[in-house]
Amino acid sequence: MEPKKKLINSVDSCVDEALCGLVRASGSLSLLKGHRVLLRSDLDQLRGKVGLVSGGGSGHEPAHGGFIGAGMLSAAVAGGVFASPPPASILAAILCLHDAGASGVLLIVKNYTGDRLNFGLAAEQARNHGVAVDMVIVAEDCAFDRPSKAGRRGLCGTVFIHKLAGALAEEGCSLDQIVSKVTEVLKGIGTLGVSLSPCSVPGCLPSFDLPPGDMELGLGIHGEPGIKRSKVASADEVVKMMIDHMTNPDSQSHLPLKPGDSVVVCVNNLGALSCLEIAVVTRAAIVCLEGGGVVVSRVMAGSFMTSLEMAGVSLTLMKADQETLRLFDAETSAPSWPNLSRTCVSGRSYLTEPQTASTRPQDATHSEGPLSPVLRSVLLRVCSTLLQQQDELNALDRAAGDGDCGNTHAQAAKAVQDWLKDHGVPGCPGQLLSVLAALLQEKMGGSSGALYSLFLTAAAGHVTEGRSNAAAWAAAVHAGTQAMRRYGGAEPGDRTMLDALCPAAEELMKLTAAPPGGHMDVLQAAVQKASSGAESTRDLTARAGRASYIAAERLTLPDPGAVAVAAILRAVLESLQGQE
Repeated sequence: MEPKKKLINSVDSCVDEALCGLVRASGSLSLLKGHRVLLRSDLDQLRGKVGLVSGGGSGHEPAHGGFIGAGMLSAAVAGGVFASPPPASILAAILCLHDAGASGVLLIVKNYTGDRLNFGLAAEQARNHGVAVDMVIVAEDCAFDRPSKAGRRGLCGTVFIHKLAGALAEEGCSLDQIVSKVTEVLKGIGTLGVSLSPCSVPGCLPSFDLPPGDMELGLGIHGEPGIKRSKVASADEVVKMMIDHMTNPDSQSHLPLKPGDSVVVCVNNLGALSCLEIAVVTRAAIVCLEGGGVVVSRVMAGSFMTSLEMAGVSLTLMKADQETLRLFDAETSAPSWPNLSRTCVSGRSYLTEPQTASTRPQDATHSEGPLSPVLRSVLLRVCSTLLQQQDELNALDRAAGDGDCGNTHAQAAKAVQDWLKDHGVPGCPGQLLSVLAALLQEKMGGSSGALYSLFLTAAAGHVTEGRSNAAAWAAAVHAGTQAMRRYGGAEPGDRTMLDALCPAAEELMKLTAAPPGGHMDVLQAAVQKASSGAESTRDLTARAGRASYIAAERLTLPDPGAVAVAAILRAVLESLQGQE
């Protein structure tokens, strides 16, 4: 098997180049020369305050470098990918903050043996240099019912501790005060991850093998195995399973949660889920918690502590009182902390009623008039024609598009037939065109639904009760055609429905000057122009619409949209001829 492709220059240089990219892109960061240490570039702001250092292996970006800023970390120390950072770099970071005048330094460490040893060693050395140092270990993983001697792992809950400790430090609290406050909060934090795919360290094979369709619950952020495998279920089921496991009192590492408790939720993308999936999981988490009577105070969703390209998500819950929320809400300039709302998520009305819905044109009752029977029979003729042509239009569309042009037109025809069963046809043609526009917009769908609706909407204003003579109809068709051109972006000659419609619309303009007896002749000539226009699309290169993506030599049949327009106009003509 080949290692997974990654967009890097080399396995050896990727961590240093990533750190360099982070610092070069931000005016608020600097890199400590000779070390993989990121620092606030405004260290003078630390004088008299506690400095915060965190860190760990690389591959968890944006943790921890993205959380450096006023109100969060002062420095972050990076190891190689998934490897603990060396004590010399941790010590260099501590001394740097001490030299800048920090009153003390707090190390925030995830509970992994390597991190504990290396941060611990650096802390002892710093004390020998006269620095006031303390260390908080984050161990909030809820995966194992009976954790081993190594204890629970440190996961995304660490980011909450960065935030709370950072807010306390910014307010000028002492090292001891910060330690005792966050130690208390840590008892109320729990995290659990689930993954649908492994991750792989640059240059290595995937860290474990997960068969397609399986998911693993409770794995660590370095791809360490979890507690159980199962088939991938729906997002709602997966989230419920995670929250049930995290809060199950039979487990030694559960988070005790009861109805009425208030929590902050973090939905953390482990690297490769889409934003869409994260949003679906976020909804599921809120609904599941609220279903159990828990008050969801704040939610952050996104990528905070990833595991390279693992397709998975972790949920972190933190029990929160007013003071915790105040610290959580405090300002920070750290670039990867989200710009969150400070409103309680639960209990607010999150739906806005639409503006008083004016009655939909297709629901309103319109008064009939002398034109009603004529209009009704024309419409019925157009509908039956489109239903007859369904298969032919689909066949033409399979050559040039996605093969559903006939279905789309048939859907429209059925919608109009259904409407006609229950409604009288308005005597005012403009009202009828508005009704049809609304029906097609709702029922026809696709770009053809939008184009026909545009045509009908633009045409409707030109034929009113008092003005429905031949000239008005000509103006209406012209206006409809112009609207299609303006918004659809196509012109005659681009191999679209306009190749049938434009010549017909142009011909109909002759109605303005035609004597009353000559109206049918003009209409007949317009239908003829539409048919030859549709036929001419056989030889045109598609320049708009879906067919424009298809090689010209494969397009030898006429355009289905143009054929449909010609058929509609012919049906109108035949219906009117039958009524003469």
